Amino acid sequence: MCNALEPYPGRCVTDHAAGGCHERSLTQIKFNSEGDLLFSCSKDHIINVWFSHNGERLGTYDGHNGTVWTIDVDSQSRFLVSGSADNELRLWNVSDGKCLYVWEFPTAVKRVAFSDDDERVVCITEQRMGHQCVIRVFKLNRDGDGTTQSLEPEHMFSPIGSKATVCAFTYTPNLIITGHESGKVALFDVVTGTEVLNNERAHMDVVTDLQLSADRSYFVTSSKDKTARIHDTKTLRVLKTFATETPLNSAALAPNKPYVLVGGGQEAMQVTTTSLRQGKFETRFWHKVFEEEVGRVKGHFGPINTIAVHPAGTSYASGGEDGFIRVHHFDESYFRVKPYGDLQLED
Repeated sequence: MCNALEPYPGRCVTDHAAGGCHERSLTQIKFNSEGDLLFSCSKDHIINVWFSHNGERLGTYDGHNGTVWTIDVDSQSRFLVSGSADNELRLWNVSDGKCLYVWEFPTAVKRVAFSDDDERVVCITEQRMGHQCVIRVFKLNRDGDGTTQSLEPEHMFSPIGSKATVCAFTYTPNLIITGHESGKVALFDVVTGTEVLNNERAHMDVVTDLQLSADRSYFVTSSKDKTARIHDTKTLRVLKTFATETPLNSAALAPNKPYVLVGGGQEAMQVTTTSLRQGKFETRFWHKVFEEEVGRVKGHFGPINTIAVHPAGTSYASGGEDGFIRVHHFDESYFRVKPYGDLQLED
């Protein structure tokens, strides 16, 4: 383990008096824009919010009747959106946990994301039971208490070919990035529903996660093909590749430092006879520029499903198949280390 990346032992965000962290595996975790709150969702139907500095649970958002696959919070920490296997997209008030609005669909909601101006929400619904994979964009009414929303999406279309698994808004209005089951990454115009650009060979297997850089000019993806890749948002060109020996479920970019964090592991049913090391249940740090692995952090007892980095780059959190969220605060050496040696970079 590289000393420069030795974090404090992971302070697991768990509250045994309140019944533990999550009773089932984590599906997504997300920091708010200030980084003081960490939101988590899991297969136990519950969404939790925690104080990120000490792991204390602040509250829950209760109402879904199926696995909550995905969450996102707006830049003001006012609204939270969630998508679930109960075929619902829900809008929540962050401060009091009240559900403000429910959209219902024919199939499960697998991914949700806010636009950078918080005015729109994009969601992907599952391809199942004769229903196509559909991408919908809703314009949020932010006036009043948020309970008056339009039932109908502002834009709606079905991607042709491989179904979409992940999505996010780009810095260009009405343009979204999608990752697909086939490994394809594409740009879609949400107004016309047309595929503006694609990279069919971005990955060789399912794209499992997609996270944008702070300025949205590039993004990182993870895949079951055992790689994470950085892509240019405008051209979709693959800029960097980080190859591992295990299927990856999540990848995140560290702000202020040239690191990519990746996590995954063999499926739970395949690891009952293997050791933790063979299962590869570690968060792995890669140098973003040199494409070299620089550190690993152990802790989970099953595959890592989701990773999020604090917006200020002071800590990171990982959520696992084991039902635990581990929050690691970086120590002094992480900030002192020179990731480019003696080379001085100008801002």
